[in-house]
Amino acid sequence: MRLFEYVRTSEVADALAASAGTGAAYLAGGTTQVDLMKDGVLAPERLVDITRLPLRGVLGTGSSLHVGALTTMEELAADPLVTHRLPMVREALLLGASVQLRNMATIGGNLLQRTRCRYFRDPAVATCNKRTPGSGCAAVAGPARMHAILGVSERCIALHASDLAVALVALDALVHLEGAGGTRTVPLTEFYLEAGTTPDVETVLAPGELITEVEIPLLPETTRSGYLKVRDRVSYEFALVSVAAALEIEDGVVSTARIGLGGVGSKPWRALAAEDVLRGAPPTAANFRDAAAAALAGAWTVPGTTFKVELAQRALVRQLQTVSEISR
Repeated sequence: MRLFEYVRTSEVADALAASAGTGAAYLAGGTTQVDLMKDGVLAPERLVDITRLPLRGVLGTGSSLHVGALTTMEELAADPLVTHRLPMVREALLLGASVQLRNMATIGGNLLQRTRCRYFRDPAVATCNKRTPGSGCAAVAGPARMHAILGVSERCIALHASDLAVALVALDALVHLEGAGGTRTVPLTEFYLEAGTTPDVETVLAPGELITEVEIPLLPETTRSGYLKVRDRVSYEFALVSVAAALEIEDGVVSTARIGLGGVGSKPWRALAAEDVLRGAPPTAANFRDAAAAALAGAWTVPGTTFKVELAQRALVRQLQTVSEISR
């Protein structure tokens, strides 16, 4: 780990001022940031500790839940309103990390966590467009079982690892940002960027900009939702594929469908094509299979990730059956 300047702040304005210029990074729970610094992947010249900023707490206001960016994963999972109205958020949180990590990791930090791509996280690997733009993508030709198949190309197939973000993109959550240019609100579906031609640019955050709050719309009382995570082992592990699904069924047809996919995208993936298939259709296994096919229609695979297409389709069908309470 390289030498860096450490600054602790207690007000948002001070944090923004301390992060001005190049070479600065924010430190919250540090569960990803510190690891990457130890590995030599990240080397900020200044680390701005924001853990004492007044950005913690969960507040329900009628149709939405307002979550301070420094609220921990465990605190959000324990909130009664999350349990009652947002079960797929609670399940994504509980399946996303161990208890120890959930008590440290913040909501803002979780949304900004970096990829777990082994090539990105190993400085000894020279070819990584996300770490060194223009160098290539070692994962395309190498072992790539834990990589993405949506929103990717030969330039980068790194996977976004967050479980929580998958549920939040399905819910049309908003992120409130504050930076040198003032405050703004961005839909989470527009916050993340696909790998495209600039894999090193992952979000729309401006330099020094800070997530202050996440606003989560509450699901109607009649909506059923849940989060399914398929992984190699039951204990703490990242997803091979995951599905956040919410359905509202009226008069025998799906009136509202919300679907997010994890373990398959370069960003938390909103399955809009699958939602279009389901909307206005009866909740049948055949329609669920059609929705799953639509969700994965644009998959771009390499030999190590081909299996994910069928696995993701099967997981989506299974979760839709679960939330709709049909057996087959």
